[in-house]
Amino acid sequence: MTFPVGDAKAGMQALSRYREMKTARSAFELLVTAVPFAVLWALMWAALGIGYWLSLLLAVPTAAFLMRLFMIQHDCGHGAFFRRRAMNDWVGRIIGVVTLTPYGFWRRTHATHHAAVGNLDHRGIGDIDTKTVSEYLALGAVGRLAYGVYRHPIVMFGLIPAYLFLLHHRLPFGLMRAGGQPWASTMGTNATIAAVVLMMVWLVGVGPFLLVQGPVVLIAASIAVWFFYVQHQFEDTRWAYEGDWDFHEAALHGSSHYELPRALAWFTGNIGVHHVHHLCSRIPFYRLRQVLDDHPELAGVGRLTFLQSFRCATLALWDERQGRLISFRELRMRRSNARSAAPTPAGN
Repeated sequence: MTFPVGDAKAGMQALSRYREMKTARSAFELLVTAVPFAVLWALMWAALGIGYWLSLLLAVPTAAFLMRLFMIQHDCGHGAFFRRRAMNDWVGRIIGVVTLTPYGFWRRTHATHHAAVGNLDHRGIGDIDTKTVSEYLALGAVGRLAYGVYRHPIVMFGLIPAYLFLLHHRLPFGLMRAGGQPWASTMGTNATIAAVVLMMVWLVGVGPFLLVQGPVVLIAASIAVWFFYVQHQFEDTRWAYEGDWDFHEAALHGSSHYELPRALAWFTGNIGVHHVHHLCSRIPFYRLRQVLDDHPELAGVGRLTFLQSFRCATLALWDERQGRLISFRELRMRRSNARSAAPTPAGN
């Protein structure tokens, strides 16, 4: 059966058969992620006695396994990892302590992101702040400077990840008045994190714990933010206002297919197949590759290679006239050319 790329809503029917999860497979994926993470963390601690350089080298694969744990938590939040909701929720909560991400709060904001992806009238929860060209031009000098700083790659992929996972997730920002559940999730996770940190400090000491855990969290956080960014912040993504917005079209064509080497795809839970994930979020991450194998016509939709993706870091504004994301530099050049082409008033 060929996937109808031009009719995303109809295409959802073709994806329904991939939603079945296998408990044994899910348990295996959890095992081969959690155990290596724990072993590598212990090796980083042991390596401190040899030299911190060795510990830092081990931080990279350790962070990669932490990222994969986050992807399992992500699937649990979609009810796509185990058959029983309670099992998804408890595994998600436990992993949330390790990833510093309160499961219930994150699940709710992420569901909002899925429900409104690409909708210009419903931005602000669970997504990267993206302004249109007209909104940016309407800002004052301070507003433009602030947005420019926010979208700078050093801030976006360096400072914001640290802030997001270390500070932002400690309070249910965006859902402060949404009732008890977001608060219970966040405060419960915070209390458990504090208990685990105290236990680890008692076992290995304050200095060694920070020297090991610090780089692992910061590297994994930057990887996570980069992947979330590139999944929707690419040139030919889809954004529209409410009247012209369609959920299925925005899910399929507003999400990228980030084509990665197999090793990177494994560590990131095949989340690069993001257009399929957004169209049918109940597909377990270990079946997303099978969707592309069975429906190769989907491989070219929103396709980004690893090298092509780095250009996305400069994109910052949604151009409503051209229907694509552009960079600050492109906007400046366009405005400069427009001024140069403007007719000179008579008499000058």
